[in-house]
Formats: sequence, structure tokens, C-alpha cells
Amino acid sequence: MAFVRSSPRLGRRLLLAAPFLVAAGTARAQGDIKFQKSSLVIVTGGREIKFDVDLALTEAERAHGLMFREKLGPYDGMLFDFHQEAPVSFWMKNTLIPLDMVFIAADGTIRHVHANAVPLSTDTIPSEFPVRGVLEINGGSARLLGIKPGDKVKHPIFGNG
Repeated sequence: MAFVRSSPRLGRRLLLAAPFLVAAGTARAQGDIKFQKSSLVIVTGGREIKFDVDLALTEAERAHGLMFREKLGPYDGMLFDFHQEAPVSFWMKNTLIPLDMVFIAADGTIRHVHANAVPLSTDTIPSEFPVRGVLEINGGSARLLGIKPGDKVKHPIFGNG
């Protein structure tokens, strides 16, 4: 999934990158971006669930996201770091698989879960709250694993991993 916009201060700059991504889509689909790897843990219902994630840390990485991926392992995902809390929005253009989006506050608390985002849709999906990060996982996984608002995500970007 591609990051669409952030706070008003950041959003204009990120939206201006969109034409570049359309032109560069083919090259990026072939793996130009090499994401850093990391692990995180979600604490839910008294248990800890570990995910292996790609990190989207830069504007280019966040804009590319999981576009063109044809599959995602059951405990794999992508963690978007916005480096500060702000309202954010995503869309599914060029994203081929359904995804759950887990919107996470700066302290690691899950604020909102958007389930089963529709592949290839250009509808925007807002965070509903200011967030520091967003975790994308396979569509339906949040419900299946019991991941919900109020649960905690442990990772160094939230200062608790």
C-alpha cells in the first residue's frame, strides 16, 4: 500500500512525489528499493505475536510501500515510520493483496485497525487519529489474531522494543 498524505505540513510534499512514482513504477516494482528488516511484537489478549517486517523509513519507501507484492507471509508485514505523530492516509493503488492497516500512536498503542483494504483501490484510508506508525499485514490477520485498538506494539521506533 502506498502512503498518500500526512499532516498538512508534510502532505503537500508527499503528494507532489506521486507523479514520480507513476513514472518509476516499473523500476520500483522490480525491486529498486531495499527495505531494512526488523521484528516487532504485538501484545494482545495476554500473549505476544511476533512479526518480521520491512521498514518504510524514508519518503520514497513510504510512497512505495507494499505495491506490486503478490504475497505476504502470515507473520510478515511492513512498518511505516513517520518519525512524529500526525494524521496519515493510505490507498491501495498498485497493491495486489488485501491488507489490514494497524495505526499506532507514538507510545506503541494501537489506535485504529482498518481491515481488508481492497486491492487496487484509490479510495483513501485515513488513520482517524494522529499516529507515529502504521503496520500493514495480510488482510483478515488482525481479526484472526485478535489485534485491536488498545493493544501494544513493541518496537524501537516506539521506544519500547
